[in-house]
Amino acid sequence: MKLHKLLDLGDFGTNCYILETCEKNAVIIDAPYSGGAIEEFTDSRGLSPKMIILTHGHCDHIESLNQLVKKYGCEVYISEEDLPMLTDSGLCRADYFGMPFQPFYGAKTFSDGETITLDDVSLRVLGTPGHTPGSVSFVSDGFIFTGDTLFAGSIGRTDLGGEYQTLMRSIAKLYSLGGNYIIYPGHSGQSDLYTELCDNPYLGMLRN
Repeated sequence: MKLHKLLDLGDFGTNCYILETCEKNAVIIDAPYSGGAIEEFTDSRGLSPKMIILTHGHCDHIESLNQLVKKYGCEVYISEEDLPMLTDSGLCRADYFGMPFQPFYGAKTFSDGETITLDDVSLRVLGTPGHTPGSVSFVSDGFIFTGDTLFAGSIGRTDLGGEYQTLMRSIAKLYSLGGNYIIYPGHSGQSDLYTELCDNPYLGMLRN
């Protein structure tokens, strides 16, 4: 497996991660604005995207779904709790931010604890609600895609359909995995769990 990072896409500076398999297939994590950049990269690598897996359903993580699925025919997966956000411009906060919205139908759902596999790629779904009701993280060997749950130096906001105490329990759940996982968040650069525990100003409760 090879990990490719497309960072700071669109007006929201959203990250997209592409996992290239040994068979030149691909798993795309989140589908932000700037779908053309995702297409350009996957085509330049000769990749065949087979699935898009979503950390949550906010508009900046789902905008290019229709574009990518139309081109590649890949399947889309999201949590059951966030599934309604794919078809509702209010729930996904496109209306709130005044952004264009095209509903996406036909997504499949996953649940906490399930394993997503494609060729040599294997990711465990870890339910980490709080930023949204159905936010998830994806855990692999040594790293976690945390979506908008935990950032380098910050945490996900909870004023767009989230809940602070739930978010903090989800972050504690990341630490319960044990070990110093690298984190790849939905915005900004990468970090690791130990660095965030020491330096992140929002994690004082966990440090104590």
